[in-house]
Amino acid sequence: MSTPSTPQTEKPPRSDGDGRAIPAAIATLVGLLALAAALGVGHLLAGFIAPQSSPFVAVGDGFIRITPPFLLEFAKSTFGLNDKLVLNIGMGAIIALVAVVAGLVSRRSSRPGRAIFMVLGLVGLLAALTSPVFELLGMIAPLGALVAGVGVFGWLHGLALDAAGGSAGEPGRDAADRGGLSRRRLLMSTAVTAVGAAVAGAVGQLRFGSGGIEDSRQAIGALRPATPVPAVPAGADFASLGTPTFITPNADFYRIDTANLLIPRTAAESWSMSIHGMVDRELKLTYADLMNRPLVEKTITLTCVSNEIGGELISTSNFVGVPLRDLLMEAGVQPGATQIFTTSEDGWTCGTPTDVVMEPDRGALLAIGMNGEPLPLEHGFPVRMVVPGLYGFVSATKWLADMELTTFEAAQSYWLKRGWGEKAPIKTQSRIDKPKPFERVDVGKVTVAGVAWSQHRGIDRVEVRADDGPWVVAELATEVSTDTWRMWRADLELGAGSHTLQCRSTDRTGATQPVERVDPIPDGATGWHSVIMTAA
Repeated sequence: MSTPSTPQTEKPPRSDGDGRAIPAAIATLVGLLALAAALGVGHLLAGFIAPQSSPFVAVGDGFIRITPPFLLEFAKSTFGLNDKLVLNIGMGAIIALVAVVAGLVSRRSSRPGRAIFMVLGLVGLLAALTSPVFELLGMIAPLGALVAGVGVFGWLHGLALDAAGGSAGEPGRDAADRGGLSRRRLLMSTAVTAVGAAVAGAVGQLRFGSGGIEDSRQAIGALRPATPVPAVPAGADFASLGTPTFITPNADFYRIDTANLLIPRTAAESWSMSIHGMVDRELKLTYADLMNRPLVEKTITLTCVSNEIGGELISTSNFVGVPLRDLLMEAGVQPGATQIFTTSEDGWTCGTPTDVVMEPDRGALLAIGMNGEPLPLEHGFPVRMVVPGLYGFVSATKWLADMELTTFEAAQSYWLKRGWGEKAPIKTQSRIDKPKPFERVDVGKVTVAGVAWSQHRGIDRVEVRADDGPWVVAELATEVSTDTWRMWRADLELGAGSHTLQCRSTDRTGATQPVERVDPIPDGATGWHSVIMTAA
């Protein structure tokens, strides 16, 4: 006679497909927290290994690299100096939306969400692998992010399923108690995940800034050039009337480059560069080599080719550095070397016409300072290139890492590959700064003020008019250099009503800026700037 077996209470195995479903709000939270964990872990690892390999940074930089030029120009013209902020907000919103979708399609099974996070992780890994500055250790951060995203999603998803149906089979607990315990576990786990992701991301961000770069910069101290520029004369601007100050403070100097969240960080003491290629002798330089040479100071206005008519992508600084022509003569430029091909620390490349730099009076610099102090990090520290008279995309490489003498046929720079101009001399332009668009002023004499520029040729005349009337020759501010902008002002008599103001400038060669509007790309905008205002 057999003995009846004693009933045993067993916890039935939980499976993704047992009928339970996570509430939509919880599923959304699971997706977002898994994303936060992935980005936090990736940012943390990158901070200790290779900053540019952070998945968010790598994807942002990769997006910039593959974005069609017309879209980049749309972003610059629409958002101006906030284009990178808008890019990162937009990219973050898209990734967050994908994470939300991953959660919502996984309410019953974690498999769809884990697959989506696997794809996101592979995108981050691909972006790091295709970076111009990729190094083998750069795989660690995106791989860590991939594992964290998939793992955290699966873990939280399991807890959420338990909370949705109660933790079945807990001896001595009724269904309500089991459900409450599972929900508390889920709440505790989501809180831990959120805090952990935030801490990981913050520590990674702190690591990005802890390389001693600012200490290196501050240790250089004030720069004292052997050949300083004269003091800017008192009459060089009409700032009291609404124009910019003649010298742009470093904090206000416009910034346009392809670096996204992170800018290159190289200490001055570890910086080095070679001038090589079509030269008689390779010239190797360190920061100390530059500091030990006679430093010169030059007042130069830089202009971005993306500057729209009336735009603000133009600034002026006293740059300090070593004459680039002298360095090239020391290296011995060989005949036929038509291009100076420079590379930035972040992999961006620039092609500068050799003949322009070699002009005796051009004044091109390997710059190490702006306005009496070492270059700010965002403006190219420790060393950048500055060539007066050419738009920045062919003349102003920041975070300089390499210089090769070659030909335009042998090497194509970043923007040349995208159809931009080859030599890109800055075009003669002018802008109305006061009155502002749609400003209301008093009837009668109205002072109009602005700036004009024609770097390396100089401004000879500026004219302004209202409502297609006769041109009035403006008063020009004191000229500082043909390589800098020049302020102007004029008084117009305006009656009541709406008025359209226009300005145009003429350079020292006698060429007047054309009225025809031409887009900035491929080699600079043309056209007259106009402002609509009201006198009342």
